[in-house]
Amino acid sequence: MVDVTLDAEQMSREDAAARLEELAQELREGDAFDVKVGNKTVTLNPREKIAFELSVRERSAILRGNRETVSIKMDWKPK
Repeated sequence: MVDVTLDAEQMSREDAAARLEELAQELREGDAFDVKVGNKTVTLNPREKIAFELSVRERSAILRGNRETVSIKMDWKPK
C-alpha cells in the first residue's frame, strides 16, 4: 500500500526558504515529527541515517521558456 499526500502552491522565495528551514529543524530535533501537507498532517519517524538525493534540472523550450527545477528526496524505513 502506498499513501501519497501532495500539496503544490506558489509562494515567495522567503516563504519557501522558511518552509525548508522548518523541515530541517524538525529533522534535527528528535524522533518523530509532524509535517503539514495541505490540510493534512503526517507524522514521520526517521532513523538516524537517511537516504538523501538532490537533483537539479534545467530546461530550455522556445514556447514555454526556460525552467529550473530543484528536487529534494529523503527516504528511510520508519523506526
